[in-house]
Amino acid sequence: MPQLIFFLLVGLAAYYGYRSFKREAQRVSQRVREAEKEAQNRADGTLVRDPKTGEYRLRKD
Repeated sequence: MPQLIFFLLVGLAAYYGYRSFKREAQRVSQRVREAEKEAQNRADGTLVRDPKTGEYRLRKD
């Protein structure tokens, strides 16, 4: 029985680690795609709209 609990905990930790790794990989690949688009368009950055003021500013990474 203790072995079953141990393997269950190891399995849950592996699953959580896989999910967090996958989430981080998606975030990094999204930033790479945006950087490639900026380089292709010869842009200096990406503008985002401030919802409070309505002004556009450079996105801070």
